[in-house]
Amino acid sequence: MPTVLDQTDAADRIRQVLTRATARLHRVSDTPELDAGLLLAHVLDKPRSFLFAHGGNAVAPAKRAAFEALVERRRAGEPVAYLVGTWGFWSLDLAVDARVLVPRPDTETLVETALSLLPTDQPATVADLGTGSGAIALAIARERPNCRVLATDASRDALAVATHNAERLALDNIDFAEGDWFAALGDTRFDMIVSNPPYVAEDDPHLTALTHEPRAALVADDNGCSCLRRLAEGAAAYLVPGGWLVLEHGPDQGFFARHVLGRCGFRDVRTDQDLGDRPRVTLGMTRQVR
Repeated sequence: MPTVLDQTDAADRIRQVLTRATARLHRVSDTPELDAGLLLAHVLDKPRSFLFAHGGNAVAPAKRAAFEALVERRRAGEPVAYLVGTWGFWSLDLAVDARVLVPRPDTETLVETALSLLPTDQPATVADLGTGSGAIALAIARERPNCRVLATDASRDALAVATHNAERLALDNIDFAEGDWFAALGDTRFDMIVSNPPYVAEDDPHLTALTHEPRAALVADDNGCSCLRRLAEGAAAYLVPGGWLVLEHGPDQGFFARHVLGRCGFRDVRTDQDLGDRPRVTLGMTRQVR
């Protein structure tokens, strides 16, 4: 007697459904196979490994329709992270939506640099300015439970996402405050300030592929440098002597970042490379009291 699978058209099975979707996503994604797999795994509520182990399984019509709808949204440029509602960053699974940027792997370089400077067994205070989804602040809070982290953002919507992520991750060594850059810090001085500010120039051609993400979190004036300059010029007043400022920037902005930190009196200034060996994070220390 034929099984239900035998009676199902081959075109409706996982393997074939993925193949068709991958072909349709080639023009809009650098990772069409991965995108298709993530979307189908989301619709089926299964891990992506299930798709490869059970490629001959049938996809029910309702599930297939839901998947096709997501593929069409992806073809229109919507990020996979928004479509599935969560995204991996560092060791975290973060809720994300159109109120915040999708966390990028390059930003893990900033987290790695920050952690290398923070004590592992002593308390310290860290401020993450422009936290967005909370990715940086939450990763530091998770890895350094002795640290107290303050995550700020000018966007109330972004802070709602970040606060939700902290609750999902059950992290209690992090606080949130609304305000533009230093406005939310009050009179507090921190051992470290970190930030992944907007640093994309207004005429950058890459923006055409980022139309669904909040533009205010991407674009900065002065060829993408205005926020980097503002952070460098204001940070020392909110850092303890010997405190660190750690900034993410574009791969062509390393020289500028080092120059402006040096001009603002920071010492031990250097730039760290990201996973693709591109200049990505520049840091410097405030002068210590003699």
